[in-house]
Amino acid sequence: MSALLSGVLPAWLSALLSAFDLAAPWALVALPLPLLAARLIPAEPEGGSGALRVPGTLVGGARSGADLAARGRRRAALAWTLWIALVAALSGPRLVLPAAALPASGREIMIAMDLSGSMERRDFALDGETVTRLAAVKRVGADFIRRRAGDRIGLVIFADQAYVAAAPSFDTAAVARALDEAAIGISGRSTGIGDGLGLALRRLDPRDAGGGAVADAAAGGRAAKAVILLSDGANNAGQTAPKDVAELAKTLGIKVYTIALGPRDMADADGEQDVVDTETLRDMAQASGGAAFRVRTTDDLVRVADAIDRLEGGRALAPPLPLRRDLWPWPAALAFLGAALLLASRRGA
Repeated sequence: MSALLSGVLPAWLSALLSAFDLAAPWALVALPLPLLAARLIPAEPEGGSGALRVPGTLVGGARSGADLAARGRRRAALAWTLWIALVAALSGPRLVLPAAALPASGREIMIAMDLSGSMERRDFALDGETVTRLAAVKRVGADFIRRRAGDRIGLVIFADQAYVAAAPSFDTAAVARALDEAAIGISGRSTGIGDGLGLALRRLDPRDAGGGAVADAAAGGRAAKAVILLSDGANNAGQTAPKDVAELAKTLGIKVYTIALGPRDMADADGEQDVVDTETLRDMAQASGGAAFRVRTTDDLVRVADAIDRLEGGRALAPPLPLRRDLWPWPAALAFLGAALLLASRRGA
């Protein structure tokens, strides 16, 4: 039928009719009810109206029979317009329009970021200028988050204490904005790696961690949930041991990707304070089945973000969701207008 209409009607009208739909088509059954009522209700018997006989002088100015008949037809037309518009509004007319398909992955990613005092060190470069580690992480991290359209992404900040800066959400722009607004000192200046990872795991629902096993197996066994933990120091705060929490992540089926940030680590510190504990971060990643990365420069950070993006890739277009635009207010307004005109005509009689 739609193919036949498309050959006869203009393209725009054919598209409009193909998108037309009724939410409650059964309401149209009520359309003939006034006719049924007129057939079933017995007519008033002749001579039984009890009308009074009045002198002709009192009705001399009355309208002619033709005028009365025309008024009756107008009232009948208004009544039918009211009824048809009311039933049409109750049937819920609407346009069903397809929305653009969005990328979807079924993955949830929590980013756990170190916001200790050492992130203020100015040993990274951006656009030819020396900047703090935090500034470099914000630039690269926000770009990574915005690329993850279709994922549910959240952000955990940790220092002396850990807190959720952005709950897991498909709104990647909002999560990127939360990362850009992060400031050192909000949660202290020490480094609680274990607590940061633990809070990130709590925000990833363990009941379906690694869920979607069919899709994951097809994608090479990659986990549906992951934590990306970035730190430039060693665990010196909090109540939990980082390696123990990483073992818990493996039990939950959540991979942990660790990023050791900074030009020096504990193995070649030469007495320098606040250097990154690369060995602990590597052990955490291995314990959970994830991967560990070493970042000494901004270029390293960009390459690591691209590598993780590939490891947790596999996004595809989700089926488009229909957008429904309700049209019932239009016939409802017409019914209201018909009722007002019908009432006005009765008062003017």
